Amino acid sequence: MFNGWMDGLLVGLQTINNILTAGIAITAFSLFLYALSFNLRDRVARSFAIILLCVVVVFTTEALQNKTVPIWGIELLLRLQWIGIIFLPPAYLHLSDALLVTAGRPSRGRRRLAVRLMYVVSAGFLVLLWMGLLVGELVADGQPAPHLQRTAWTNFFTVYYVAIIVWAGYNFVRAFGRMLTRSGQRRMLYLMAGATAPALGSYPYLLFGSDIAAQNPLLFWSTAFINNVLVAVLVIVMAYAVAFFGVSWPDRVVKSRLFKWLLRGPVTASLALTMMTLVRRAGELFGGEPYSGFVPLVMVATVLLFEHAVTLFSPLWERALFMGRDRGEIQLLQNIEERLLTRGDLHQFLDTVLAAVRDHLQSPCAFVAALDGTELSLSVVAGNRTLLEKENLEEVLQVVNGDGENGRHEFVWGDFWILPLHQRKTNGDRDEVPLLLGLLGIARRADRPMDKDQRDAVWLLADRAALALEDRQLQQRVFRSLEDLQPQIDMLQRMRAVGRYDTRASLLTESVSEDSEIVEWVKDALTHYWGGPKLTNSPLMNLRIVQMLSEEYEGNTSNALRALLRKAVDQIKPEGDRRFTSEWILYNILEMKFIEGRKVREVAGRLAMSEADLYRKQRVAVEAVARAILEMEQNEGIR
Repeated sequence: MFNGWMDGLLVGLQTINNILTAGIAITAFSLFLYALSFNLRDRVARSFAIILLCVVVVFTTEALQNKTVPIWGIELLLRLQWIGIIFLPPAYLHLSDALLVTAGRPSRGRRRLAVRLMYVVSAGFLVLLWMGLLVGELVADGQPAPHLQRTAWTNFFTVYYVAIIVWAGYNFVRAFGRMLTRSGQRRMLYLMAGATAPALGSYPYLLFGSDIAAQNPLLFWSTAFINNVLVAVLVIVMAYAVAFFGVSWPDRVVKSRLFKWLLRGPVTASLALTMMTLVRRAGELFGGEPYSGFVPLVMVATVLLFEHAVTLFSPLWERALFMGRDRGEIQLLQNIEERLLTRGDLHQFLDTVLAAVRDHLQSPCAFVAALDGTELSLSVVAGNRTLLEKENLEEVLQVVNGDGENGRHEFVWGDFWILPLHQRKTNGDRDEVPLLLGLLGIARRADRPMDKDQRDAVWLLADRAALALEDRQLQQRVFRSLEDLQPQIDMLQRMRAVGRYDTRASLLTESVSEDSEIVEWVKDALTHYWGGPKLTNSPLMNLRIVQMLSEEYEGNTSNALRALLRKAVDQIKPEGDRRFTSEWILYNILEMKFIEGRKVREVAGRLAMSEADLYRKQRVAVEAVARAILEMEQNEGIR
């Protein structure tokens, strides 16, 4: 009876280990894809990706081994498994070197050479594996599981394996000692703890064929179970620590993104695999059949229900786990994103308003024209557009502005009623003149004047349209402010991200002003392109590229700078003949505004945009010219 209980316990441990092994393989592969997707440019992330790939090879080949695989298949999987084990030591050393570089201790060549040398040594062990010297023949009926015979080279590799892991651990400790911030120290501790997972996970496979494993199968499988549990946890801990390297996102974004990735990927897949395995085991136990229609049904139901739960409860756990004291600010931004009135939303709402207006008055045409600065432009037209083609919108704006009436008063303009759309009063001052936002035009019939009920309804709808235009204007101001803040925000996030691990480098090497000054210099020089103090006295005269070009212009630096500006503007020019399309807009602004010297109103009219929009696009164009000049200056410096 005792032997039967022991056999049942061993079978149970093996089953649980099979599930855990498959789950670790799924988790490692998912985290490998995460590293490839988000922060592969960072050296730490790249070396970690190599470790994950080794873990995927080790645990996938282990998970595929079962009673249905033939003997030759078992031997092939075991040899493939050793490929992952062989390359783990240099991958660890590679990771430790990358951590030291990130912590402000760059290699003088020796560490990098050592890493490359260890990869070469592992490649040598790979050759020995292929020659059949690193491990021997397959012991198909071996205890506690089928394994490859140990050789003298196996013992030598074990010494090499342990020595390199210890060396890498020493580098981890050195990197930890250089951490100056609490967050850096904390994450380095997570990384050091998690780094034991792959080494720990491969340890049982080095015991196959040893006397200890053969004589104590229960001890072996118990150790393997504990190791697998630790690996499953520590691999995630290690991935969490590495996820912060090479990205400038806020911590909450990194945590939330990784958590969602784990839930939707490895957790969902592992849960589905576990349920499928349990159903198959239950089928063998009660019906004798390992596979039934319940297996795919349970798998599909598990995936769908868990994915639905992740979507349903993600806002709750994000607020509880990741937002912290910034919850109010983040929720405000999320609400703005969800309820944002985009240009398409505005058009859709105004379409609805105009449909209601036409229905009340049985009008063949209605329109809303928005006022942008001093110019009036059609936003939405409903009905017969031909009625508007013979009218001039500039005239109606003069009629409304020249009347002096600020109350609810509609104007007659040709065959249209015109209702001014004003901004709501911001205070209780009755003498305040409300700001004109736009106009609501309704095609009228001379034989059908508006009665009181129709007039009240139309003015109510006009208020709705004015509210939409006002909200859209307020949002545009917010967007412009965010555009102005974006460069500074990006710079601060980069400095904060690098400062987690090397505050000295991040705060001393990052330029606070970045390219803001040179953009202003370029704008001033373009303003006086054909001559003036902003060109002749420009700080751009000190650039090496200008000094080099001045030789071609007989020492005339003004002509050299003018040629440089012309060359930078031409770099923005799209290929082909000049057109007045969206892809040509930046070049056309530079050419017409600065090179040809046209007035703002003339350029805006030719490009069919408002003056406010022109100034925004002009700023983008000048920044593009500044980047082109900086690139030419850097290339000249390399020469």
